[in-house]
Amino acid sequence: MSSPLPVSTFDLARDKIVLASSNAHKIQEFKSLLPEAEQLIGQDALKVPSPEETGQTFIENALLKARHASLLTGLPALADDSGLVVPALNGAPGIFSARYAGPTASDTENCNRLLSALSGVTDRRACFHASLVFLLHADDPDPIIAQGHWFGEILTQSQGTKGFGYDPLFLVPELKKTAAELPESEKSAISHRGQALRRLTDSLAARYPQ
Repeated sequence: MSSPLPVSTFDLARDKIVLASSNAHKIQEFKSLLPEAEQLIGQDALKVPSPEETGQTFIENALLKARHASLLTGLPALADDSGLVVPALNGAPGIFSARYAGPTASDTENCNRLLSALSGVTDRRACFHASLVFLLHADDPDPIIAQGHWFGEILTQSQGTKGFGYDPLFLVPELKKTAAELPESEKSAISHRGQALRRLTDSLAARYPQ
């Protein structure tokens, strides 16, 4: 395991960063949103297993994943915990969004469970939430945390083939399209993850000026 990088040497464009995710769709989205991070590496490529997500909030789970990945690789780590919050379901699926229909559920199975839970419900407001955490090393006492929120509504059936997760059900009212109908560039400009990443990169630039 390599030694943690000194604070003064960190460079987003130069240094290796482990992305604490095994979700291929999410890894691709991060690489698209962070093209300057040329050495962003998904944890699977470094043989890092996913930890059990025992946190009670998005931020707690993101911190847990970032520390786990950094500890096992000796690299700076970036982690995301995100999900869909539906007020009519008391905040569900929430932190359980990826496994709403079970531990190994597919996106389609999760979407179907959501539709079933909202059957007959008129209040279909929803919010995608993203919490990002950056750690310089596993024991970093001052992680950078950034969040983003994307408000919309849940349709009664899927529309669109782009994106992943609950995107085909998530209507963006002002565009009259679902997240799964948006081109990647348009989605990135307004999505919860895009918002959070822009805030994170601003914080990185302020803390580690080049």
